[in-house]
Amino acid sequence: MKILTSDEVRRAEREAVETQELSTLLLMQRAGFSVAQFCLINFKFDSVCVICGKGNNGGDGFVAASGLLEMGKQVKVVVLARGPGDLSADAAHWCERLSVKPLWVSKESDLNSKPVQQAFVADLMIDAIFGIGFKPPLKGVAKRAVQIMNEFEGEIVCVDVPSGVDADSMKPLSEDDDAVIGDGIITFIAPKPAHVFGNLTSGPIAVAELGVEASFIQDTLDRNVTTAQDVAMVFPPRREDSHKGDFGHVLIIAGSLGKAGAAALAGMAALRIGAGLVTVACPESVQSTIAGFAPELMTEGLAETSEGAIALAAESRVDQLLTGKDVIVLGPGLSRNEETAAFIRQFATHCPLPLVLDADGLNAFEKHYQELAPRGDVAALRVLTPHPGEAARLTGIPTKELQADRLNVARRMAKETGAFVVLKGWNTVIASPEGEVYINMTGNPAMAKGGSGDVLSGMIAAALARHQGGLGLLPEAAASEFEEVNALLGELYKVEPHLEKIEDEELIPNFYRISSALKIQKVAAAVYLHGLAGDFSRDMLHENSVLASDINNAIPRIFDDCDLQVERGLFYLHK
Repeated sequence: MKILTSDEVRRAEREAVETQELSTLLLMQRAGFSVAQFCLINFKFDSVCVICGKGNNGGDGFVAASGLLEMGKQVKVVVLARGPGDLSADAAHWCERLSVKPLWVSKESDLNSKPVQQAFVADLMIDAIFGIGFKPPLKGVAKRAVQIMNEFEGEIVCVDVPSGVDADSMKPLSEDDDAVIGDGIITFIAPKPAHVFGNLTSGPIAVAELGVEASFIQDTLDRNVTTAQDVAMVFPPRREDSHKGDFGHVLIIAGSLGKAGAAALAGMAALRIGAGLVTVACPESVQSTIAGFAPELMTEGLAETSEGAIALAAESRVDQLLTGKDVIVLGPGLSRNEETAAFIRQFATHCPLPLVLDADGLNAFEKHYQELAPRGDVAALRVLTPHPGEAARLTGIPTKELQADRLNVARRMAKETGAFVVLKGWNTVIASPEGEVYINMTGNPAMAKGGSGDVLSGMIAAALARHQGGLGLLPEAAASEFEEVNALLGELYKVEPHLEKIEDEELIPNFYRISSALKIQKVAAAVYLHGLAGDFSRDMLHENSVLASDINNAIPRIFDDCDLQVERGLFYLHK
């Protein structure tokens, strides 16, 4: 989902009104009902105080108040204005339709009146004072109202952005800023920079698009955030005539003596997220151990070193195993054995199939980073999944410096290696060689435990291996354009494009753009699901107790959750 500035969101809204037969009143009504829905889904309350401003943000609050009244909640409405004449036209329209009498507050002393103080006694507050049009600082009665909200002992839901926040700011909110500290945020049409970079809340942040097609708006930031919308595009419902070949065969080259679990976790993650077939190729001495984890995993034994790691002599057998496979995972639990590292480098730089390089697969390129540079005119798709320490060892950038500029480091690595880079950590960054970026906001510290990364590598591989998915949910213009290119390419979801089939040179840039967008969306969707599974596991267990296998076991639940997000039209940046 695109991250749009306030001006871009306003432009999207204007274009929707002009071309989609939508009215501003209808959009406000949809926004207000989305606020009520968000509150009911995420919070338990009987009484609510809605604090509204004069503008359209206040109008959203009026509609939300009406919706919650219809649901049987006790609702009080406080308006920071002298009367209806102070309100925007659309806000006044919905204010007139309130079935409760609003409390008007025009000066700070009005906040101390008995009726207003009684209204503040509630289970939940809704902050609908300022929206995306606000620029700091707060002043007068609004500043005092924000202070009162931050002293409130119940939970607070912020409409669009927390009052006091500049929606276009990319700086994290600090304790010194005058702004509402909410427990949840519901925004509209598209996420704004502050939602992604502002660290505005530890609670849920959701986007309701309101029927506005913001994906067609030309954006300046060129950044996206992952949501269940990406999951829906990558993992659509399976056709009735589906067979296992439609969902790909993943080959996982992993494991060593003492690290068989890493290979099994990656394999089971690939199956859980939907791969049709998974084969784990591992040292012969651990083959039976890995096979014992799950009967669904197929295994192949490889020649090994005296330390129980994959030997260089395994290369010929691995080449044979590539037949019929769609995506390769290389790295989990392979060890730092020097001979194994040489095997990894030799295989990774010549692998003809899409390759996910993880863990010890990345460690093998320490001091050999330049060998990851693309070779030839067209290199097979590769995905690198470093955590900050691995990225620092590969690039030579100190970890502290790298963490301070994660987005640009990921972009740089993607450009230098010609690979899609998943820079793991808090707010994982996914970057493509073409410079496209996704930021993922799911996940939590409970996932800081051995095996979590192995699970992610299997999930990414399975998403890339799918032959079904994606096109039917693309915007119509993009879909038709891609079909035109695909008629020249042959099979739609071949990850490796055969450019010699393209005769019309004008189509090549469009193919690259759309093909790259589909690939990074598949990677981003897997990262989102991985983090969401970690969030569910933390909520079910405890942040100290989550295991990598718990993340795997949560995958069925998170698919259900993503389906529900699509059904409700509420897409969560994080929950």
